[in-house]
Amino acid sequence: MRTSVPGNRRRTAPAATRVSGFTLLELLVVVAIIAIASAGVSFALRDSADTQLEREAQRLAALLESARAQSRTSGRPVQWRAIPGGFRFEGLPPEALPEQWLEPSTEVLGTGALQLGPEPIIGRQQVVLGSSALPGRSLRIATDGLRPFAVTAQQP
Repeated sequence: MRTSVPGNRRRTAPAATRVSGFTLLELLVVVAIIAIASAGVSFALRDSADTQLEREAQRLAALLESARAQSRTSGRPVQWRAIPGGFRFEGLPPEALPEQWLEPSTEVLGTGALQLGPEPIIGRQQVVLGSSALPGRSLRIATDGLRPFAVTAQQP
Protein backbone atom coordinates (compact mmCIF):
# COMPACT_ATOMS: atom_id res chain seq x y z
CA MET A 1 0.00 0.00 0.00
CA ARG A 2 1.32 3.40 -0.88
CA THR A 3 0.69 6.49 1.08
CA SER A 4 1.29 10.05 0.16
CA VAL A 5 2.45 12.52 2.74
CA PRO A 6 2.19 16.22 1.69
CA GLY A 7 5.53 17.83 1.30
CA ASN A 8 7.42 14.56 1.47
CA ARG A 9 8.41 11.93 -0.91
CA ARG A 10 6.22 8.99 -1.39
CA ARG A 11 6.86 6.22 1.03
CA THR A 12 5.84 2.64 0.69
CA ALA A 13 4.45 0.76 3.66
CA PRO A 14 5.81 -2.73 4.12
CA ALA A 15 3.50 -5.35 2.65
CA ALA A 16 1.88 -7.62 5.21
CA THR A 17 3.31 -11.06 4.87
CA ARG A 18 0.96 -13.99 5.23
CA VAL A 19 2.49 -17.12 6.72
CA SER A 20 0.69 -20.31 5.85
CA GLY A 21 0.27 -23.16 8.35
CA PHE A 22 -1.57 -23.89 11.57
CA THR A 23 -1.28 -22.12 14.87
CA LEU A 24 -0.56 -24.00 18.04
CA LEU A 25 -4.08 -23.29 19.29
CA GLU A 26 -5.64 -24.82 16.17
CA LEU A 27 -3.53 -27.94 16.57
CA LEU A 28 -4.48 -28.26 20.25
CA VAL A 29 -8.18 -27.98 19.40
CA VAL A 30 -7.89 -30.72 16.78
CA VAL A 31 -6.00 -33.01 19.19
CA ALA A 32 -8.65 -32.41 21.89
CA ILE A 33 -11.47 -33.26 19.46
CA ILE A 34 -9.71 -36.47 18.43
CA ALA A 35 -9.17 -37.44 22.09
CA ILE A 36 -12.83 -36.88 22.96
CA ALA A 37 -13.99 -38.83 19.91
CA SER A 38 -11.70 -41.79 20.65
CA ALA A 39 -12.86 -41.86 24.30
CA GLY A 40 -16.47 -41.95 23.13
CA VAL A 41 -15.73 -44.82 20.77
CA SER A 42 -13.95 -46.81 23.49
CA PHE A 43 -16.95 -46.42 25.82
CA ALA A 44 -19.30 -47.47 23.04
CA LEU A 45 -17.25 -50.58 22.33
CA ARG A 46 -17.00 -51.66 25.97
CA ASP A 47 -17.88 -55.28 26.55
CA SER A 48 -21.60 -55.29 27.31
CA ALA A 49 -21.58 -58.67 29.11
CA ASP A 50 -18.90 -57.37 31.48
CA THR A 51 -20.93 -54.24 32.14
CA GLN A 52 -24.06 -56.28 32.80
CA LEU A 53 -22.25 -58.47 35.33
CA GLU A 54 -20.96 -55.38 37.14
CA ARG A 55 -24.45 -53.88 37.15
CA GLU A 56 -25.91 -57.11 38.58
CA ALA A 57 -23.28 -57.19 41.33
CA GLN A 58 -23.87 -53.56 42.31
CA ARG A 59 -27.63 -54.12 42.28
CA LEU A 60 -27.33 -57.23 44.46
CA ALA A 61 -25.10 -55.39 46.95
CA ALA A 62 -27.74 -52.64 47.23
CA LEU A 63 -30.55 -55.19 47.63
CA LEU A 64 -28.63 -57.04 50.33
CA GLU A 65 -28.10 -53.79 52.24
CA SER A 66 -31.78 -52.95 51.90
CA ALA A 67 -32.81 -56.38 53.19
CA ARG A 68 -30.31 -56.05 56.02
CA ALA A 69 -31.82 -52.69 57.03
CA GLN A 70 -35.37 -54.08 56.84
CA SER A 71 -34.34 -57.03 59.00
CA ARG A 72 -32.86 -54.74 61.63
CA THR A 73 -35.90 -52.44 61.74
CA SER A 74 -38.43 -55.27 61.88
CA GLY A 75 -36.40 -57.50 64.23
CA ARG A 76 -37.05 -60.52 61.98
CA PRO A 77 -34.25 -62.69 60.57
CA VAL A 78 -33.81 -62.42 56.81
CA GLN A 79 -31.94 -64.87 54.63
CA TRP A 80 -30.93 -64.48 51.02
CA ARG A 81 -30.92 -67.63 48.91
CA ALA A 82 -30.02 -68.16 45.29
CA ILE A 83 -32.58 -70.09 43.27
CA PRO A 84 -32.54 -71.08 39.59
CA GLY A 85 -33.10 -67.95 37.54
CA GLY A 86 -32.99 -65.57 40.50
CA PHE A 87 -32.89 -65.32 44.28
CA ARG A 88 -35.20 -65.08 47.26
CA PHE A 89 -35.30 -63.01 50.45
CA GLU A 90 -36.79 -65.27 53.10
CA GLY A 91 -38.25 -63.40 56.06
CA LEU A 92 -39.46 -60.35 54.12
CA PRO A 93 -42.99 -59.78 52.83
CA PRO A 94 -43.58 -61.05 49.29
CA GLU A 95 -42.57 -58.55 46.62
CA ALA A 96 -40.73 -56.38 49.16
CA LEU A 97 -37.61 -56.63 47.00
CA PRO A 98 -36.98 -57.89 43.46
CA GLU A 99 -36.15 -61.57 43.08
CA GLN A 100 -34.89 -61.85 39.53
CA TRP A 101 -31.65 -61.08 37.75
CA LEU A 102 -31.73 -58.33 35.18
CA GLU A 103 -29.63 -60.49 32.87
CA PRO A 104 -30.65 -64.17 32.50
CA SER A 105 -27.02 -65.27 32.04
CA THR A 106 -26.17 -64.23 35.64
CA GLU A 107 -25.46 -67.11 38.01
CA VAL A 108 -24.26 -67.64 41.57
CA LEU A 109 -21.00 -69.54 41.86
CA GLY A 110 -20.56 -71.60 45.00
CA THR A 111 -22.64 -71.08 48.13
CA GLY A 112 -25.83 -69.17 47.54
CA ALA A 113 -27.07 -68.34 51.03
CA LEU A 114 -26.54 -65.33 53.32
CA GLN A 115 -27.87 -64.46 56.77
CA LEU A 116 -28.71 -60.73 56.82
CA GLY A 117 -29.92 -59.99 60.31
CA PRO A 118 -31.58 -58.86 62.55
CA GLU A 119 -28.39 -58.38 64.58
CA PRO A 120 -26.49 -55.18 63.76
CA ILE A 121 -23.26 -57.13 63.32
CA ILE A 122 -23.47 -60.21 61.12
CA GLY A 123 -20.73 -62.70 60.33
CA ARG A 124 -18.30 -62.37 57.44
CA GLN A 125 -20.22 -63.40 54.32
CA GLN A 126 -19.82 -63.40 50.57
CA VAL A 127 -21.45 -64.48 47.37
CA VAL A 128 -19.74 -64.84 44.00
CA LEU A 129 -21.52 -63.91 40.79
CA GLY A 130 -20.59 -65.11 37.35
CA SER A 131 -22.11 -65.05 33.91
CA SER A 132 -22.54 -67.79 31.35
CA ALA A 133 -21.66 -65.13 28.75
CA LEU A 134 -18.28 -64.50 30.49
CA PRO A 135 -17.02 -67.87 31.77
CA GLY A 136 -13.70 -66.57 33.16
CA ARG A 137 -15.05 -63.47 34.93
CA SER A 138 -16.60 -63.37 38.39
CA LEU A 139 -17.34 -60.71 40.98
CA ARG A 140 -17.44 -61.10 44.74
CA ILE A 141 -20.05 -59.31 46.87
CA ALA A 142 -18.84 -59.46 50.47
CA THR A 143 -19.05 -57.91 53.91
CA ASP A 144 -16.93 -58.31 56.99
CA GLY A 145 -20.13 -58.20 59.05
CA LEU A 146 -19.78 -54.59 60.10
CA ARG A 147 -19.38 -52.66 56.84
CA PRO A 148 -21.82 -52.69 53.92
CA PHE A 149 -21.63 -55.25 51.14
CA ALA A 150 -19.03 -54.28 48.54
CA VAL A 151 -18.24 -55.56 45.07
CA THR A 152 -14.71 -56.66 44.20
CA ALA A 153 -13.19 -58.66 41.36
CA GLN A 154 -12.83 -62.34 42.25
CA GLN A 155 -9.25 -63.56 42.17
CA PRO A 156 -8.74 -66.63 39.93
